[in-house]
Amino acid sequence: MDSPREHRPPFPERTVTTYHDGVLGRMRSRAVGDVHPGTPEVVLVQGMGVADYLLPGLAAFGRWTRAHLVELPGFAGSGDPPHELDVPEFGRCVVDWLAARALGPVILAGHSSGTQVAAHAALGHPGVAGVVLASPTVDPMARGYVRLFVHWRLDGRREPPGLSESHRPEWKRAGLRRLLHTARVHLDDALEDSVARLRVPLLIIRGRDDRIGTARWGRHLAGLVPDGEYVEVAGAHTFPWLDPEAWSQPVRGFARRVVPDGAERQDRPRS
Repeated sequence: MDSPREHRPPFPERTVTTYHDGVLGRMRSRAVGDVHPGTPEVVLVQGMGVADYLLPGLAAFGRWTRAHLVELPGFAGSGDPPHELDVPEFGRCVVDWLAARALGPVILAGHSSGTQVAAHAALGHPGVAGVVLASPTVDPMARGYVRLFVHWRLDGRREPPGLSESHRPEWKRAGLRRLLHTARVHLDDALEDSVARLRVPLLIIRGRDDRIGTARWGRHLAGLVPDGEYVEVAGAHTFPWLDPEAWSQPVRGFARRVVPDGAERQDRPRS
């Protein structure tokens, strides 16, 4: 029988790990790739309670820019927060991380529940040139503990092998109580309210087989922003695990459009 590791997509061979003592707890981030003049860096916010599953997709971004995976307080390799956080507070943590790094104009991306955090953060930091929301949550048809759980299980039937095995150590680190709290605050947060306030270009990416979010929902979100775009790719909710390259070209094209070559970059402190 194949082992879970044999079903795992390639992880980056090398990541640069840094820590930031933020306003609501220590945050770990992992970076891949190199800075390319005129190309914005990508800052990717983790999903609900888990981050490692995004490393293969982060590596795809790292082939054309420097890309960072930001882990929120209480999860993955970050420290514990002083109290259980809500979505705006998670967004505040990302704003604080961005301010400390001074990366210049960035593409701020989120996957799954990370889309809600990224949207809040984009409203609070002027260095965000564009926002990417991949597999956005929570679609109105899935709002509610039971409905979200049912749609999560339906989507799981379409997800590739090895994904749950990747999640389990991070689920254990977070603990059931924190995971349930996190689900509740994300269910209480209406992504469309944040998106409607965005003043930067927006790219929505959805897997065609996603059972947690619908195409109608994705197109609705894209239509809330004057410069909004909707793209579908192969796969289910966690499509970057199945095909890490799936979102690379759409995000690269988006980055070129929102930050033209030669755009001025801020000086950055040494990592």
